[in-house]
Amino acid sequence: MRASLITILGLMALAPAAYAKPELDKLTLPPGFHIAIYSDKVPDAREITIGGHGTVFVGSSDTGKVYALTDSDGSGKADKVRVVASGLTQPIGIAFKGGDLYISAISRIVVLRDIESHLDDPPKPELVTDKLTRDTQHGGKYLAFGPDGKLYVPIGAPCNVCDQKGYAKLTRMNTDGSGVEDVALGLRNTVGFTWNQDGTLWLTDNGRDMMGDDLPSDELNHVTKPGQHFGFPYCHQGDTLDPDFGKGKNCADYTPPALKLGAHVAALGLRFYEGKAFPSDYRQVLFIAEHGSWNRSTKSGYRVMSVDIQGDRVSDYKVFIDGFQQGEQAWGRPVDVQPLADGSLLVSDELAGAIYRVTYTKPPGAPKTDAPKTGKKPGK
Repeated sequence: MRASLITILGLMALAPAAYAKPELDKLTLPPGFHIAIYSDKVPDAREITIGGHGTVFVGSSDTGKVYALTDSDGSGKADKVRVVASGLTQPIGIAFKGGDLYISAISRIVVLRDIESHLDDPPKPELVTDKLTRDTQHGGKYLAFGPDGKLYVPIGAPCNVCDQKGYAKLTRMNTDGSGVEDVALGLRNTVGFTWNQDGTLWLTDNGRDMMGDDLPSDELNHVTKPGQHFGFPYCHQGDTLDPDFGKGKNCADYTPPALKLGAHVAALGLRFYEGKAFPSDYRQVLFIAEHGSWNRSTKSGYRVMSVDIQGDRVSDYKVFIDGFQQGEQAWGRPVDVQPLADGSLLVSDELAGAIYRVTYTKPPGAPKTDAPKTGKKPGK
């Protein structure tokens, strides 16, 4: 009987995952914006990056694969989806530089050389480093190259809340894995970071669980100098001491968030919009994918948000795409956002195994959109 149970469990593990069907008719966007399926053949879709020739690369979680999507006829929809790497452990993070695709796999980073010349016969991954933390809790590592040419790699806390040396931070390294140094500290789990046109770093950070429905908030943090400490595990959301690790600490000793994003929304990938296809009010707007809550009596997140930033100050925070959650049921979980060269915006959806493309068409009779932005108070 025990052997039969093991066999059944093994077959279940090998069975293909069931993915929710995209329900785009349930989604709402601002007037003039449209969303369509770019590809619905990307299981466990996570981080998105763009190759030098326009190939859309997508990491994944449980499938252990990295995908390459191409739109050869310019239709706005991928007509071919290739697997360029497989058998990796949670390759959620990918970054492209100099023709090469860098991929995270928990404790390792590997690279596919000259990948866009070998989409149909991808090269064997080369090891960049195998000296990263091996923990699987918060062990998936988002990747991005900074303006300094270095590869940025987060090291998430291996727990809900704990104080362990060498964790809860953002690091950077050279492309060969050497020269590792800390960039920012006190970050429980950042799964998204990007740079503004002024070269400063902005990142999301997921707050701890088990403090109730409304505490603590996820954070949007602004890194203005190396070595800033954003509070974890001692202080959360800039003003709330941890009930266990906050004793004897003062929140004033840590850098507060630029914006509280809401408790348990699971804010992940983010990018600044620098295209010209959207109305001018969206120039340099920061789009954030919110994966959605689990540690909450009623769900929160499951949407894409937009953040207006004036200099180093947030002036507005509002919903851009909503409807992935219907009541207390969710059919989609946004993970990352990525503008394309044509000004459209891609959104990855892990739960539906899909990539969506957002475009804009000026509605008939709509007012001109070239007026300057007006400052607004951030929403909740």
